[in-house]
Amino acid sequence: MSRIALRHGDYEAWIDTGGARLAALRFRRRDLVVPLAAGDVELAYSGAVLAPWPNRVVDGRYRFGGRLHELEQTEPLRGHALHGLVTEREWEVVRVTRNAVRLTVTIDHEPGYPFRLALAAEFALGVDGLRQAVRAENVGDATAPYGVGVHPYLTAGEGTLDSWEARIPASVHIPTDGPRLLPLEPRPVAESFDFRTPRRLGSTRIDHAFGGWETDAPQVDLRARDGAGVRMNWDPRLPWLQVCTADDADPRLRRRGLAVEPMSCPPDAYNSGRDLVALEPGAVHRAWWRIERLPPGS
Repeated sequence: MSRIALRHGDYEAWIDTGGARLAALRFRRRDLVVPLAAGDVELAYSGAVLAPWPNRVVDGRYRFGGRLHELEQTEPLRGHALHGLVTEREWEVVRVTRNAVRLTVTIDHEPGYPFRLALAAEFALGVDGLRQAVRAENVGDATAPYGVGVHPYLTAGEGTLDSWEARIPASVHIPTDGPRLLPLEPRPVAESFDFRTPRRLGSTRIDHAFGGWETDAPQVDLRARDGAGVRMNWDPRLPWLQVCTADDADPRLRRRGLAVEPMSCPPDAYNSGRDLVALEPGAVHRAWWRIERLPPGS
């Protein structure tokens, strides 16, 4: 695994080829994501691209094309297949400049996923922060189930997220059942998870998917006590967002950042079919997201 440094103006970013991870992003030396130390390739999926599915496939089983498929249960304590097939893969660097890099990887008939996809991830720093885009092309001969997401831990500034203010303009959330976090049907956002009006996160524990955006351009704002912070916005083709306060994560992440994970489909879409892409041979799916600093008073 190698680490690539990008710079543009007051922004700096570091990209790891393992998992196509955003390892760090700073504006004038202020972190906008929880930074990953070199070699932390398995730290709660931090910064990784999630494909060909984000979140969970319950029991690692799904039916597609009239066949039952069984994936490796990569979340063994809950018995699910979690976050796709490329988070620990080495991506190839095909182009790099001072402020941009393009990485590629191929998914080729993995256990439980007998399809072939060519993926490309592009990172570019500009005056408005870091933009990342993921392109998936079905280069096989069979229609493939597909979903995509990303897994940064945003940080607003000093302290932990207990003191930070969040704005999440979503009107719907997906409750979960029991310790296995089995997704239930979407419903209006619960009062405890309603951040349509900015307010302090406090001791709220969240590990849920959100949707029903009140704006055409979905985004999340996170601010520290000094009024500065970070914003993430994304492609409307990613109608779902997993938010996690990292209460049960590695101590290096626990409540140090807010996982903000735009997704093209919700948890267990391989079984529910909700917003799942059926990617035909030769077809392409694209999605993008952006992370930028929020100045005080903006």
